[in-house]
Amino acid sequence: MVDQRRPWVVGVSGASGTPYAAAVIRALFDAGEAVDLVVSRAARLTILDETGAPFRDAHWKDDLATWLGSPIHDVTYWPAGDLAAGPSSGSYQVKGMLVVPASTAACAGIAIGLSKDLLQRAAEVNLKERRPVVVVPRETPVTRSHLEHLIALHDAGAVVLPASPGFYSAGAAATAAQLVDFIAGKVLDAAGVSHTLFTRWSGELGHSR
Repeated sequence: MVDQRRPWVVGVSGASGTPYAAAVIRALFDAGEAVDLVVSRAARLTILDETGAPFRDAHWKDDLATWLGSPIHDVTYWPAGDLAAGPSSGSYQVKGMLVVPASTAACAGIAIGLSKDLLQRAAEVNLKERRPVVVVPRETPVTRSHLEHLIALHDAGAVVLPASPGFYSAGAAATAAQLVDFIAGKVLDAAGVSHTLFTRWSGELGHSR
């Protein structure tokens, strides 16, 4: 009997911080995990702005490989406007969902069950099915309404994981890539996926440097 494919849904919203999403996807591939990818319309503009690379439905495989800078593996792409897609239903088997980065609009839409696109609908489905959901807000500073939406997400069962990197692995000399990998690693920790993206705290000052 062939094992049923059970991917992680990765939702990329329009917030700045698409390198976090790319690092998470690469790490999931490295861990042998399958990925179902949803990229919002706003995220396409952000990817183009932050990388210079387009992300198009008709050319998603080539565009994804260019964006990640590495080969792609077990991945299914669902257009954000496809509300009949697999991840829109609770009967579609997945391990959970990672929303990275999560814009304030995405956080609000998920928190109130707006389901205006597949990203929001898939996140709501995973919350109602009590599957792991990790939401990575990047906006700063935040308003009261944003905080209220983050609290609502927490209360609904999501892990709210702000993109706030630690510096104990490399200190002030940390590169942008190391800081991105730190957040990607924390996302995978929250999802229970093994990785080697950062040096863990050992309890000894300066041990990791």
